[in-house]
Amino acid sequence: MIVRIMGEGQVELADSHFTELNKLDDELLAEMESGDGPGFRTTLHALLAKVRELGTPLPDDALEPSELILPGWDATLEEVREMLSDDGLIPG
Repeated sequence: MIVRIMGEGQVELADSHFTELNKLDDELLAEMESGDGPGFRTTLHALLAKVRELGTPLPDDALEPSELILPGWDATLEEVREMLSDDGLIPG
């Protein structure tokens, strides 16, 4: 799956990693619902770091359609809230 991190670029990520990423996504969703700003920031950074760690970066000139778009590291709680679906940022 091709994942775009806004403001950074794209990575290719194996579907097998989504169980691990969904745990962080669930934590992020809970922090957003409770209004835990510091926890939200920490978990967002952890989620993005895990995507970078597990994914393979695509070249900057690659224009592959992104199947999943994640906010950048500096996104606010309100900006991320607008991006959420019922499943969080990561479906499943």
